[in-house]
This record gives sequence, structure tokens and C-alpha cells, in this order.
Amino acid sequence: MIINNVGYNHCHDADFFINRPEGSGDYLLLLLKTDAVFILDNAETIIPKNSVFIYPKGMPQYYKCLPQQTFENNWIHFLFEPGEEQEFLKLNIPYSTPIKIDSIYFLDFCFKSIAYEFGSCNLYKDNSISNFISLIFNKISERLNQESMAILSSKQEMLVTIRNKIYSKPFESRTVESAAHEVRMCKSAFQRSYKETFGVTFIEDLTESRIAYAKMLLATTNLSVTEIAFQSGYKTYAHFTRQFRKKCNLTPTEFRSLLQSALLPPVILIPEYGQRNLLSVPFPRLASVALQLVSREIYICL
Repeated sequence: MIINNVGYNHCHDADFFINRPEGSGDYLLLLLKTDAVFILDNAETIIPKNSVFIYPKGMPQYYKCLPQQTFENNWIHFLFEPGEEQEFLKLNIPYSTPIKIDSIYFLDFCFKSIAYEFGSCNLYKDNSISNFISLIFNKISERLNQESMAILSSKQEMLVTIRNKIYSKPFESRTVESAAHEVRMCKSAFQRSYKETFGVTFIEDLTESRIAYAKMLLATTNLSVTEIAFQSGYKTYAHFTRQFRKKCNLTPTEFRSLLQSALLPPVILIPEYGQRNLLSVPFPRLASVALQLVSREIYICL
């Protein structure tokens, strides 16, 4: 890496501004120690102190003090040696994008060390400068990764909350739009994130939870199938029956009849429960027993 110039702890007067329509002919790394005004996308933007900003070669550079305030920063003008920029790009550090740093003490130390080495006659100063710049870039990249992980973690927590609600209260009215709004995401981003996180779509999960709840009601209550449809979150009997058959290869009525038929005696022996009435056995265990007792080849999704 070729260092053209370095500035450390430079304090500029209130009338300070940089206006380079064609850039500086090299790359510019800035560490802001006070707030400053930058032009980004043809609009003035205030970038807060403790931020890093990198101008790529050839990009117009414009920044200045806030009105009636001084401006303090560190800066390095540099050029990449052949192949170095490719390695830099692997760090996923964006150009022309302000990056907020929680603590600048370590980065400030690196800038100070680079400024010292740049003005020295040390035998290995070029290697030292290269190492300090690599440290700066690595720390910036780490900061970006921490932000990404925090955003991902927060997003996943919200998605898990939505999924828990689906399975704890399957009878509640829910849509993709309402769920996306709840986690403050657009519809398409929500659907994509939900599938990436859980391996199934939101609608598939919602259907699975409602069918499972309906099975429980069919097995443990005397409610009519129509009542069960509504209590399971369906607005119409036809929609409920269609989805139930698609999931189970049986209608709700056939499912209930099978459970109540002679294929499943009213009193059976289950090892962990002893001799119990069917309706007193927890539904998940009852379902597994049902599969074991059905002797004819009927596919049941329990």
C-alpha cells in the first residue's frame, strides 16, 4: 500500500471545507472526531462523530464543518498496490458510506502510529504502516459484522415470536401482511426471512398449526366439524375441509370416525399410562398409538 499523506488530530476552523469534484487522485480514509456535513447522493448529510468514511479513487469529495463549529479528523490518502484492493473488498467495507464506530480509541491509536511512522526514518516503516492500516480495515469490518449479526439476531427473535404465537394461538386471525407489519418488515422480505429461518413458509406453518389444533378438538371434544373449523381459525367450513383433506388424506369427519371406530377400543393399555380411557391420554401420545393400532393401509397424518 502506498501512503501519499497522513493527518492526525487535525482541527479545522469553522470555515473549513473540501470540494474536489474529481476526487483527490487517490483513496481517502477519514476518521471523524466531530460531526461534519457531507454531500451524499446530491444532498447534504450530517455524519456524526466517531464515524469512518472511505472515498474511492475518482469520486468527488465534498465535506465541511457544521455551521459555526470546528471540525476535527484523522485522514490518510493512499493507493492500493496490485491485488490489494481485491483483498480489501473481501472485508465487505463499503465505499462512500459512513460507518459508526462505538469506540475510536484503537483506531485513533493506529492513525497516530501511521502518522509517526510516515514521518520517521525507520527501516521497516512501510511494513509497520501496512500492518496498522490492515488493523484499521479489520476493525471496521468486525464492526460491520457485529451490526449484521445484531440485526440478524433481532430479526430472528421477532420471527420466533411470531411462530410461537402461531402455534400457541392457531385460532387467531393472521395474515402474511399483519405478521410482516408486526415485525416491521415488508411483505416480501418477511416471507423470504421466514422461509430462510424455519425452512417452511409462514402460510405452511399457519396451516400446520391450525390443522393440528383441529385434530385435537376432533379427538377430545364433541363439537361439530363446522364449530371446529371456526374455532381453528378458518372463516369457512369448505376451506377448512379442503386444507384438512390435503394435509391428512381424510376429511375431518372421516378422521374423527376413524378415531372413534372399533379400530381404537375405548379402553387400551399404554405402557406409560396404564389402562386408560382414550380421551384421558394426551393427544400426541394418542396419535402415535392410533397409528400403531390401525391395521388396514390408510394414510393418516397425525
